[in-house]
Amino acid sequence: MSKKIRTEAVDYLFSAILSLQDKEECYTFFEDICTINELLSLSQRFEVAKMLRERRTYLEIAEKTGASTATISRVNRSLNYGNDGYDMVFERIDGGGTGAEQ
Repeated sequence: MSKKIRTEAVDYLFSAILSLQDKEECYTFFEDICTINELLSLSQRFEVAKMLRERRTYLEIAEKTGASTATISRVNRSLNYGNDGYDMVFERIDGGGTGAEQ
């Protein structure tokens, strides 16, 4: 990625996110900072990643989530060649990404 992601502004945003104490606070903060479409896009990518880890097909994923094949492919590339952020979070929230809380 050509843009520098590690900036003071991003650090400050992450500090704000880390200060949130529960889901209700997350809803309150993210509804203010994101548009509905931005938040739904983030949650869609996360659901796509979960389904890819479950070895679901692109067709199944597209049908269930409404994600385009381009989005599914982008998430798959992150799962395979990214920084393992998805894996880290899935392991923490549900032991592997197969039974996330809805």
